[in-house]
Amino acid sequence: MNTGSPVYALLLVAGIVIGTVYWVRVGRTDSRLLLIYFAGLACAFLGAKAAFLLAEGWLYQNDPNRWTVWLSGKSIVGALPGGWLGVELAKRLLDYRAITGDRFAMLLPVPLILGRVGCHFAGCCRGSVFSFGQWPAVQVEIGFQLLALGGLWVLRRRRLLAGQHFHLYLVGYGVFRFAHEFLRATPKPFLGLSGYQILSLATAAAALAAFSHRQKSNAPLC
Repeated sequence: MNTGSPVYALLLVAGIVIGTVYWVRVGRTDSRLLLIYFAGLACAFLGAKAAFLLAEGWLYQNDPNRWTVWLSGKSIVGALPGGWLGVELAKRLLDYRAITGDRFAMLLPVPLILGRVGCHFAGCCRGSVFSFGQWPAVQVEIGFQLLALGGLWVLRRRRLLAGQHFHLYLVGYGVFRFAHEFLRATPKPFLGLSGYQILSLATAAAALAAFSHRQKSNAPLC
């Protein structure tokens, strides 16, 4: 996504603040949790930037505004695996063995919904144009996040698949994003696929493998 809207920036900050407030409160029981959150947040931003550059940023190398595009471009497709990796590394460095994924999963849809509302105001992340009009890509993504939030709430309330919620979210979003990309106005230079589709499938596959591993061993992967 390529955004320069002040509304988008404001909503992005709001999402970060919501997460920070929650983890500051949780961190009172163990200060390592706040460090883990910030490690995940930092790596999420790095992943978001890397995903954009790999998926479509390189296509702007001859564009006179390429530096503006490169600096502003980012994608949730990279933020999710980037944040996951950051949390994993921080937990290993801090020797934190408890499972944190369920908490991260429950919080994720809220800032992502705010981010998509920002996309609406920024005019980015548009859908492809068909004979019936433009596909409402942003609204559909918001709908997915609302459904995910409801599903995660049910899982948490009923204590179903404890410790697997983040993996399930990544698998769900990866599959959804792969399919939804066909209706989005994004470059598809890889045999008719976008870079975001390839990254989405890779993330879903990694999360599915982590899900399977935990089911077999109950190892605290995230």
